This record gives sequence, C-alpha cells and structure tokens, in this order.
Amino acid sequence: MALLRWRTRRASGGTALTETAAHKKLGPWMSLAMVMGIMIGSGVFLLPAALAPFGWNAVVGWVLTIAGAMTIVTMLARLTRHLPAADGPHGFVGTAFGPLPAFLVTWSQWVATVVANAAVSTAAVSYLSMFAPGIDAVPGLPALLSIAVVWGVTLVNLRGAHAAGGFQIVTTILKLTPLIAAIGITLWVTGATRGAALAPLPAEGFSASAITAAAALTLWAMLGFESASFASAQVENPAQTLPRALMWGTALTGLIYIIACSGIALLMPGDQAAASHAPFADFIAQYWGHGPALTVAIFAAISGIGCLNGLSLANGALVVSVARAGTVPAWFGVVNSHGTPVRALLFNAVLSTILLLLNSSRTMTDLFVYLALLSTSSTLFVYLGVTTSALRLRIGGVIGLVALGYVFWTLWGAGVQATGWSTVLLIAGAPVFWLMRRATRLRLAA
Repeated sequence: MALLRWRTRRASGGTALTETAAHKKLGPWMSLAMVMGIMIGSGVFLLPAALAPFGWNAVVGWVLTIAGAMTIVTMLARLTRHLPAADGPHGFVGTAFGPLPAFLVTWSQWVATVVANAAVSTAAVSYLSMFAPGIDAVPGLPALLSIAVVWGVTLVNLRGAHAAGGFQIVTTILKLTPLIAAIGITLWVTGATRGAALAPLPAEGFSASAITAAAALTLWAMLGFESASFASAQVENPAQTLPRALMWGTALTGLIYIIACSGIALLMPGDQAAASHAPFADFIAQYWGHGPALTVAIFAAISGIGCLNGLSLANGALVVSVARAGTVPAWFGVVNSHGTPVRALLFNAVLSTILLLLNSSRTMTDLFVYLALLSTSSTLFVYLGVTTSALRLRIGGVIGLVALGYVFWTLWGAGVQATGWSTVLLIAGAPVFWLMRRATRLRLAA
C-alpha cells in the first residue's frame, strides 16, 4: 500500500495523528495486489481440517461462498462508484442511514478484527505444533501460546509502523508457498489418477445443512475484501480502479482457495484430515515427505503471524480513527512520538487475551472454528450494512437482493451461538454511541 506521512502534535501524554501528505497513489495492478494481499492470510490454513467432515458438501459450500462474496463485492463496487469520497462501509452506511448505523458497522468491524486476532494466533500455534506434537494434549496450553503470539506481535507493532511494515513484506512473500505447493500437488495427483484419488461423491447425496455449515466456515477465508474499500483515497481513479480490483481480486483468491482446500479435504483420508492440526503440512508430507512438510508448516505459521501483524496495524488505526471522530473516548486515539497508537494496540491485545482465556478449554481446531465463526458473523453485519445501503440508495438492483439473502443465509449457517454472541456484541455498541454523543453535547454546552 502507498505510505502516508504524518505529523504529530502533543496531546495528554501522547500525540495525535494528523495526515499531511500522500505518496504516489496505487494503480490497477497494485490495487489488485492490495485486495488479494488483504484477503490471503492464515484463515485458510486450518480450514481443510474443519471442512474435512463435510466432504464434497464443502466444495459446494466454497462455490456458494465465492458467488455470495462476489455479490457483496458488486455492492461495494457500485457504492464506490456512486460515493467515491465515502471511504468505505462507514461512509456508505452513514450516507444511507445516518450516524448510529454507521457507528455500529465500524463497531462490528472492530469486534470482528479483535476476534480474528485470536483466531489467527490459534492457527499459527496449530502449525507450530508440528514441532511439538503434544501441545494440544495439555489443557489450556494452546490458548496460552496463542496469547503469547498476540502479545509478541503487539510488541512488534509498538515499535512503530516502519518495523511492522518491514515485517509484513517478508511474511507476505512467504505465505503463498503452502498454497502454491498444495495446488501443485492437487493438480498433479488429480491429473495422474484422472480423478480416481479423490474421495467419492456422497452415496446419500448432498446435504443442505452440511452445505450451509461449510459455507459459513469458508467465508472466514474470504473476509477482508471490504477493508480495501477504506483505501479509496490512496488509489488512482478509485471510482474505476478499485471496483475492478475488488472484483478480480476476490474471484482469483476464491479460485486459489477452492483448489487448495478442496484438494486437501478430498485427497487425504477424512479422519486424518479432520484430526490434523496442520492440514497443509500433513498433506504435503503424504505426497512429498516430512522435510518439505516442516518447511510448509513454518511458512504457514509465519503467514499467520504476518496476518496477525496486519490485523493489529489495521485495528489500531481503526480505533484511532473512531476516537478522532469522537465516537469513542479520545483516550484511545492518543499515539506516542513515533505515531504508534499504543493504547489502542494494548487494549485490543487485552480483549483478544480475555477471549482466548474464556475459551481455553477447547482443542486447537475447536477453538479456531468457534473464533472463525464468531468473527465471520460479526463481519456479516458489516456486509448487511453495505448491502442495505446499496438498496436504500437504489443502486443495488437484483444482485443487491441476492446479496442480502446470502448474508442472512450465512448468519443462519454460522449457528445460534456465534450469531447470537455477535448480535449481542453489536447491540453493545449502541450505548457507547449514545454516551459519547451525550458527552460531546455536554462538552459543547460547557
């Protein structure tokens, strides 16, 4: 992404960020890379284990997820063309419905990112367990190690955006290795056996409930494309370039995911894939050997840590942005002399820690699945805001109605527990909004 220069001013023990100038903006290819870079993280690396019990139903789930994601991307593209200065979902929803819904969309995105921090750290630890297979046998140890990863990445971020940015470049290059290796093996084995090595189609037929549950899980790996719309100010001719990057980036990422994940789920024995804590590494070990598998496990873990690094940066910036807008206490918007939002980063790390401790009794795979569904359902409220905004502004059309149906269907597929908790967390944002509005009125009246 294009870098921004910031000047700082002293404020209550720290400094507040003020944007001053932008470097050269992103063209079409860089915008495409940005979209795919945001989407491709660690979310996919544990999914084959979670999807293995669904078999071919998961493949259908992937197809529906990619199609559903494309309808939401279409809404984002239309809104970007219609409101090029809105700067993402917050601006779109604010234009269509007003400040409270706009705040709740931002609140949901913040909640989803905090939960995603916990899920991504779990994925990284799960792959590191290749080097210490007994991790999952010790109650609570996976959660404690995930907490250590969260705080380790937070410390990197506290050193400033330059250190975090350099770390991100390295991890972005390495994270593609497991995906490319899995796709290569899948295409080679499937072609060599003419499809005979793949698991057979289910004798009992496809199951609507299994497809729905699988689709909710697969959406976790596709999350992130909405974040690219926040970068409209950094893109050349955003009304044209960004919609194209969103469409092509989402489609290409979905193609990579469906081949890599379906290959593992359908070429490995179902029980083995479902029990794996590092399915990409175990898959490569089966066809290529233990040494390459360990290398892939390291790269997958690094990808998870790199994704967590990016999430921490984005979430810290999101909290600072909301604080500067006056919708959460200004205390969160204070940054240090290096421009680092220390308080926001520490607060997010504490919340992720609490979430991991509350679910420390779960196994690594169970913990990952629960957190992934909770983060997904929270993000679906952002998609709900985007879709209904397009319909309210009369630019959604038939595709908007399909997108709306997809959002509700996936919320149902995420399950009562995940969707229920994400709804409670969404509603919890309303009192924060009203309290801040009241505090602002009192301050102005004083």
